Amino acid sequence: MPLINSTYKPPVGFKNAHVNTVYASQFRKVAGVDHTRERLWLDDGDFLDIDWSYAHGKKSARGITAIFHGLEGNSKRPYMQGMAKILNQNGLDTVSINLRGCSGEQNLSYKTYHSGATEDVEAVINHILKIDKYDFINLVGFSLGGNLILKYLGEERERPKNIHKAVAISTPVDLKESLDCLNQKINALYRWNFLLTLRGKFKQKLEKFNSDIDPKVVKKIKSFETFDEMYTAPAHGFDNAMDYYKKSSSSQFLKDIQVPTLLLNARNDTFMTGSCYPVQQAESNQQFFLETPYAGGHVGFVKHTPFYYSEERALAFLS
Repeated sequence: MPLINSTYKPPVGFKNAHVNTVYASQFRKVAGVDHTRERLWLDDGDFLDIDWSYAHGKKSARGITAIFHGLEGNSKRPYMQGMAKILNQNGLDTVSINLRGCSGEQNLSYKTYHSGATEDVEAVINHILKIDKYDFINLVGFSLGGNLILKYLGEERERPKNIHKAVAISTPVDLKESLDCLNQKINALYRWNFLLTLRGKFKQKLEKFNSDIDPKVVKKIKSFETFDEMYTAPAHGFDNAMDYYKKSSSSQFLKDIQVPTLLLNARNDTFMTGSCYPVQQAESNQQFFLETPYAGGHVGFVKHTPFYYSEERALAFLS
């Protein structure tokens, strides 16, 4: 039964989920991560920008960790930099992935990134192992990025044998349940923060690709369901928004994960409820470990130390 008793104790004032979430996202500063950017061209003619950082200033480590960000994130976000820094300082090279359209430059196709796009995870892993002879590769994902790596690891597909371990942090493994949480009034600020940037990107897509959809309708999008119904689903081959949520949720793939994998989800994460805490899957799969501290918020886990709890736990688990 790989259910882990968490040792995370939030500092005074950080038991509140929103304080933990907002502080980590808006006020944390991480310095000392030197990135070397590479453009990875994909088979469909699009690209990902990936940022390498090395344990010893140059490629020399035996292992590497690929890190995937969350919704509307990028490699420069504090949680991405903090994870890269702690791993670099402990002998692991890292490559931080900017998903399609998230590196500061619009991607080339009408498609973008989404919660189920594991073909891009596969492309990154194959690229890393093709150009660099690492003995092993780890995967770390936050929120949407966590769902990506969990889905990739549990899908019926061929995977390199030297994938070592994985860690998913603050990951909504049931997309519909998480969406229902985000629709609540308590999450209105987060919801609109995401929607405003997503709507801006969608408007750019419509203007660039001369779609039959009038760009003016973008202003009428006031929910994730509407956004996914109008853009995510049709752009990526899903029947509708519900079909997208059903097929892309990683919860259905957890039982088939065959490498040691940790899911760290705080119980007070306001983005999650119910099946986003997959206790039964952890009890039945000896390779899938679940840790649910009572506090931590969403991609929070603040500590008054150089590194946050999620980073320390990831390092310990990967080691």
